[in-house]
Amino acid sequence: MQKTIPGCFFQQIYSSLTGISMERDHMKDLRRYLALKYIQYLVLSSSNTVSTLLGLLGSAYAMILLQSANVSFKSTAVLISSLAQADILVLLSLVSDLVLGSFGAGVSPVASAMAPILLTANIHVSCVLLSCVAFEAYLITFLPSESRPLRTVRKARLLCRVVWALVAAECALFLVDEHLRAGGASSPCPGPLGLLFQLCAAAAALLRSLSYILGILLRIINVYIYYKIFFSMSPRSRLKSK
Repeated sequence: MQKTIPGCFFQQIYSSLTGISMERDHMKDLRRYLALKYIQYLVLSSSNTVSTLLGLLGSAYAMILLQSANVSFKSTAVLISSLAQADILVLLSLVSDLVLGSFGAGVSPVASAMAPILLTANIHVSCVLLSCVAFEAYLITFLPSESRPLRTVRKARLLCRVVWALVAAECALFLVDEHLRAGGASSPCPGPLGLLFQLCAAAAALLRSLSYILGILLRIINVYIYYKIFFSMSPRSRLKSK
């Protein structure tokens, strides 16, 4: 009996966590998780240690919760799952900082820029996916029948792939720009390759300049969507109370 306890230790922990999630109202927990993410990425001007830690814990719990049989895996669940997986980039950035910190001052500028680029990718993926969740809530509230062909699991997965592909391309542009700043600017590559690097650097500079404006626009759009949803639901709640 004692030999079987260590082998089942992690299985018992996972079973207890999933058991707790099955006993709780999983939809309320997912709504709390989304509220936490909205505060972390769309309310706070910049993430701090406390919000980042709470976001990581919330993402871990959301991923466990989404494995429960009580959760209906619809398009919203696909978006929330991809949102939770985006925090893996935060863990990778922390690991990158630890690994590069052990090498001291002998790290190349491109390698040292990896952690900030991963954090930027996490922020951009999370903001876009949160905006997609808000837009889907808008469609469910105001166009439930008309938008049903759009709100499918297949299209939600396709949307997540597109978002991740765009952010991956953005990260590649940032890495090329860091390479040019490190050594390419002093000794540029001749011919078409050098022109391609210059175009990538210009595109990276344009993305950096537009990221602040796009962040503000996403905040305004999300506030407007939930403002419309809140005031459309309020008369219904008043009628039900009467």
